[in-house]
Amino acid sequence: MTLADRVLRPLATLVVSAITVLQLINRPPGLPVLSWTVTAVAIAAAVTSVFVVDRLPQRWQIALVALSVLAAAPLFALAPATAAVALIFINTGRAGRVLRSRQVAVAVSGAGAVLAMLSTWVAESLGAPDVPPWWLCLTAGLPVLLGLVRRERAAAQAAAEYAAALEERGRIAREIHDVVGHSLSGIAVQLDMADALHAAGKTDEANEAVLRARALAVSGLKETRRAVHALRENALPLPEAISQLAESHGASFRVKGTAEPVSVEISQAVIRTAQEALTNAHKHAPGADVRLVLEYEPKIVRLTATDTGSAGEQPTGSGMGLAGMRERAALLGGKLVAGPAGAGWTVRMELPR
Repeated sequence: MTLADRVLRPLATLVVSAITVLQLINRPPGLPVLSWTVTAVAIAAAVTSVFVVDRLPQRWQIALVALSVLAAAPLFALAPATAAVALIFINTGRAGRVLRSRQVAVAVSGAGAVLAMLSTWVAESLGAPDVPPWWLCLTAGLPVLLGLVRRERAAAQAAAEYAAALEERGRIAREIHDVVGHSLSGIAVQLDMADALHAAGKTDEANEAVLRARALAVSGLKETRRAVHALRENALPLPEAISQLAESHGASFRVKGTAEPVSVEISQAVIRTAQEALTNAHKHAPGADVRLVLEYEPKIVRLTATDTGSAGEQPTGSGMGLAGMRERAALLGGKLVAGPAGAGWTVRMELPR
């Protein structure tokens, strides 16, 4: 519920009601009993509607909104020189916002406009003063359209927020799968192996498997902390996030092209790839110079990580690894290549913008 729903509309209804009562006291209407009765019913229905209508079942919402609209309609004729005429505009707008069925909202508002028009005809035929023209009464139903538009806009915004929440949940689930799932599966394999080796009487080999399981657990914990850190880094622009990663690992970093915002999925994929490349370089080429280059082109964003260490076998980290990075790139319609480059190693990810 917005600020307007919580404060502004209830306040407007109360202010219009109070002004109406004061105006009727200062200028008594021509038909005092009828005017005061209709005004009291209209104000009571409007105030009740604005404060409790959202908590009622739909059928009671329809009844209460319809009563507030139809009770306010005759005030066009009974109290034309007061603020009471604003009540029907407020109430028809509420019909569009609150009532689930568009047809019912339009029907209720249309009935209020027709009743207002008939009331002015009758009042004019009886010689009542200050009666507005009949065609002006038809405008009383127009706020229902504004209410419907606002409701549709709120529904679209809610749907977009829900979709964004689902996307965020999916992204976090992939992070957990990539980091925690990989580590736990490796630990389970090593422990199963240790159990089998122990049963076969190979105690030394079993102990080695347990130690490997422990190493995987420690590495998985580090990867999990890195993943949580990366998730928090989404608040930063991508170049700044990569720059901080490079600085923390003693690597150089530069940006080519004009840095522009990218989606959260692309940003997270680039950050995770940079993390994995820096970790692998540190593990397999300690002391080597590492360079990160983030390139923005019209249709793609590219990250290149290069180290100057000795070329060796393809690095295999205990976290997401090259296979996980390739899968992440493929899910986003991109690609990842990794391999020797001179005396060192290069990892390059390209993703569509």
